[in-house]
Order: sequence, then structure tokens, then C-alpha cells
Amino acid sequence: MRLMAIYLGLAFLGGWLLFITWIVWSMRNHYFNLVARTKKERIDEMLDAILLSEKKSEHEISLLKKEITEMSHESLSHLNKIGLVRFNPFGKRGGEQSFVISLVNSHKDGLVINYIYTPDGLRAYPKRVKAGDGQDNPLTEEEKKAIA
Repeated sequence: MRLMAIYLGLAFLGGWLLFITWIVWSMRNHYFNLVARTKKERIDEMLDAILLSEKKSEHEISLLKKEITEMSHESLSHLNKIGLVRFNPFGKRGGEQSFVISLVNSHKDGLVINYIYTPDGLRAYPKRVKAGDGQDNPLTEEEKKAIA
């Protein structure tokens, strides 16, 4: 009985030794893999390299955030709304051959071009738009629809 307890104790210690050996071996392999990837000899050099890389990444991220903010503010002034409305300016005569094109930005600033088809030819009338209203001349209903 006593001999069996000794064998069980030795078997447990042998298993425990194998487990600890496996842990140390995997940590050693991980360390050598890390050294090979970072080309550093000591752990503190590796950590310094990682911290330096993180600092560079944070700086690049802040520059990208600033650039995105500038681009989003700048994009508000670009023409991004285009509207087209066809209409008949002469009532029952003719068809809806006349049309209005609006080219405005997010602040509804831009340009409205009114093309009126007459028997004599096609006439174009541009108007400047500021905040959704005509800057120099009032807008017609068709022009307001094209902006909307």
C-alpha cells in the first residue's frame, strides 16, 4: 500500500514535470519567435520598439482625423445636389420641352439654369442661388422645385 502511494506520488510529479516543461518550452519558442520578428535581443528593447510604434500610430491617426474633418467641412461647399424639373411655360401649347436644372451645395448655394423652349429657339436663363432663394432675381415655382 505504501509502495503504491509512492508510485502515485512519483507519477503525479512526473506529470507535473512534463506539464511545466511544456509551458517553459512554449514560452521559449514564443520568446525566440518574438526576437526574430522584432530583431531585438532584449525584452526592454522590444517594448521600447512597440511603444515607439504605438506613438507613431497615434500621431498618424490624429493627422488622419484632422484631414477627414477638413475634408468634411470642405465638402459642404461642393455641388452635391442636382435637380431637374420639366415644365410647359405656355399652358396648353406645346409640351413639357422646357426644363430647369439646379446645381446647389449643402447650404443651397449655387446656380439655377432655366431653359425655355420657344418656337424661335431655346433660351437659357441662369440665376444665382443663395440659401435656397434667388440672389439677384426671385425664383419661379419650377426653380424652387428643382432646388428642393
